[in-house]
Amino acid sequence: MGSAAQDKPKCLIELHGKTILGRMLDHLRSAGINELVMTVGYKHQMIRDFIAANFPKLKVTYLLNEDYANNNNGYSLWMTRNDVKGPIFLLDSDILFDVRILQMLLDCSEEDCLAVRTSNTLGEEEMKVALHPGTKKISDISKKIDPKTACGESIGIEKFSPKFLSSLYDVLDRRISKENKINEFYEASFQEMIENGHPIYAVDIGPKKAAELDFPEDIAAADKDILPFI
Repeated sequence: MGSAAQDKPKCLIELHGKTILGRMLDHLRSAGINELVMTVGYKHQMIRDFIAANFPKLKVTYLLNEDYANNNNGYSLWMTRNDVKGPIFLLDSDILFDVRILQMLLDCSEEDCLAVRTSNTLGEEEMKVALHPGTKKISDISKKIDPKTACGESIGIEKFSPKFLSSLYDVLDRRISKENKINEFYEASFQEMIENGHPIYAVDIGPKKAAELDFPEDIAAADKDILPFI
């Protein structure tokens, strides 16, 4: 399996004449979001140029992660700690999704929640989610969860309150600054928050479509199974 994009950031891959990032920004604007903080790395100027040309009224703060090859999205989120107070949507930039998912998170009565695609066909790669029995309260979130005990996978879209976010940044700061855990997924910090008594709730997206686009086969699948339905 090769990367879905070799000569550009993944978010600038075009599907039917529109980039992944362009679709995402359209969705965010339709949900009333007009201000972004973006951690950028690989060929970041291409992203800046794309947004300047296509979304000139969008207020964007760019944070450059120069060592992007050696760290993970937990580090990227940690970099935003001085620029974000919440409430926020947190998204990775390589997700193709139905715009209605954002409204589902906004409509959720819980302030801290994330979108989950329920499935009984999970493998090793998915970021799996397990729930406390009979509730929507997440007990575990990790790629290492036994697929048999998981309710589904996190699709990579979260809604967090200012209070939760402040505590999350404290966790990230300790894990990165003191424990040097620069190459871990931010879900590891979500798990610590859960274990420390800060609940996160699952919002089941039902039949609505969403997928992370990592590999060429993901692009082919998205063209057939997602784009016609969003």
